[in-house]
Amino acid sequence: MTVLLDGGLDWRSIARVGKGEALHVSENAYERIDRASQILDAIVAVGVRAYGINTGVGALSDTVVDRTTQGKLSRGIVLSHACGIGPHLDAPEVRAIIAAQIANFAHGYSGVRREIVANLSTFLERDCIPIVPSRGSAGYLTHNAHTALVLIGEGQARMGGRLLSGREALAEMSLEPLVLGAKEGLSLVNGTSCATGLSCMALNRAAHLLDWADAIAALTLEAVGGQMDAFNESVLALRPSKGIAEVGASLRTRLQGSGLIAAAHGKRTQDALSLRAVPQAHGAARDVFEISASIVNRELASVTDNPALMGTVEQPLIASQAHAVAPALGQAADSLAIAIAQIAAMSERRVDRLVNPLVSGLPPFLASDAGTQSGFMIAQYTAAALVGDNRRLAAPASTDGGLTSGLQEDFLAHPTAAANKLLAVLDNAEYIFAIEWMAAVQAHDFLSDLGDRAAGTNALHRMLREHVLPYSDDRPLAMDIEGVRALLREKEPL
Repeated sequence: MTVLLDGGLDWRSIARVGKGEALHVSENAYERIDRASQILDAIVAVGVRAYGINTGVGALSDTVVDRTTQGKLSRGIVLSHACGIGPHLDAPEVRAIIAAQIANFAHGYSGVRREIVANLSTFLERDCIPIVPSRGSAGYLTHNAHTALVLIGEGQARMGGRLLSGREALAEMSLEPLVLGAKEGLSLVNGTSCATGLSCMALNRAAHLLDWADAIAALTLEAVGGQMDAFNESVLALRPSKGIAEVGASLRTRLQGSGLIAAAHGKRTQDALSLRAVPQAHGAARDVFEISASIVNRELASVTDNPALMGTVEQPLIASQAHAVAPALGQAADSLAIAIAQIAAMSERRVDRLVNPLVSGLPPFLASDAGTQSGFMIAQYTAAALVGDNRRLAAPASTDGGLTSGLQEDFLAHPTAAANKLLAVLDNAEYIFAIEWMAAVQAHDFLSDLGDRAAGTNALHRMLREHVLPYSDDRPLAMDIEGVRALLREKEPL
């Protein structure tokens, strides 16, 4: 499969490229790229002072660079900005960043040559993954610089499971190291493609997890005999929310025909909030997701290179602006991280209700021989620890602030940090929901004589039991958790 870049891309398209699809840049897009490159040539020829073209960058923006050294400036920007640290980004995240950067160039306001875009597209086609450290970016510069290194024959990349130098990777693709021209170094490190690409992958994972969250919650509701009256369509409509309505419909559909739910009807006046408020919490997360996704799509539709090249070859214009700063993008990632952290915390509370003999009505800790076995006792500890991690990660990055570049950059929005935190929250949430899924299935194993499961929940029970046997303290539970988390990430809920 190939994603076509002509007029623009949305987050789903970027995520598809991240997961392995190639990106085809149309001739219309290349014509826009060529036009901006021609405008850049005209600006260079005129010699009017222009940021990052014939001046330094950041606090050095008033330092003029003569025409003979503008290419040297571009190369130096890439080398000096490649100072990321820490663990490397995964291949899908790097691919998404490259795709978002190509989309930004394709708007036709950056001035890079088509060769740069063509080579980046070849990286995606041949699955050449530049080594990009995950940490060290207050905005976007360091991540993008590490990708740009490979274009000029520096840095490192992975291809076919091998770690290669940048020059070796280019040779593998029959490409030569590029000699950068005026502004191209700045364009390669500039813009919000890093945070945007990471956010696209986070949205893809979040959409998948939200579907699983509803499905797993339904399995738990059935195991504890949840009271379905709270989920009636007319009742939920009292709080207008697309998300609440979607979650309520999902729960009703999945639990339709449940003998266990029918047998428990009227057993309690109302359920605990971790059960009764599933539509409200999961629905809120879905509503936040929709807002965050719209902000990411708006970012992909935006020109985020500074400066932007406008006008015509005859009358070239250059606009120094702040579109490379992305407060909305950081706030979107922060908001979604909070929403995911909250529903994961609710999941852990449901795990506790399944394993806690004071409220479950089930064998203590879901152990088949309580006392000699601990069952899921410590799995709930693990979920609680991950909830604590998420609580810390949910602190917003977009309010961190900071000062860089000799007071020239005295406002920082931290969108990349926010996107990285969101990905970390999703990691933890996937584990928490995997633990709930395992615990709910184990609980159902004790309920087989009390009534039939709904078809929708029986499918979830069967899927897990095809991969994981009932637990009786006969193996390390960590292995099961890892396997179920992988299953959750790879499969759609039946």
